[in-house]
Amino acid sequence: MCLAFPVQITDITAGPMPMGHVAHGDTIVSCCFAYVPEAQVGDYVLMQSGFAVEVLDPDAVAQSFDAFADLVDQGLSSPFTLSCS
Repeated sequence: MCLAFPVQITDITAGPMPMGHVAHGDTIVSCCFAYVPEAQVGDYVLMQSGFAVEVLDPDAVAQSFDAFADLVDQGLSSPFTLSCS
């Protein structure tokens, strides 16, 4: 199972297949924005398998970060230690 994570857009290069980068903490990765043409730098998106699949409401982002903090409190070092199987 693959998990989707809320990440913040740091840059976007426009084009037929818009690409850019997203950040979650110190982790920065490439991301495709073809599914969310309305996304802008600074927005939070839900990213799965390298694709932004939804622009997120700031309240939803805060809830997700709170849930991740709960996981860390329970002993998981970081949500990004999880991988697809």
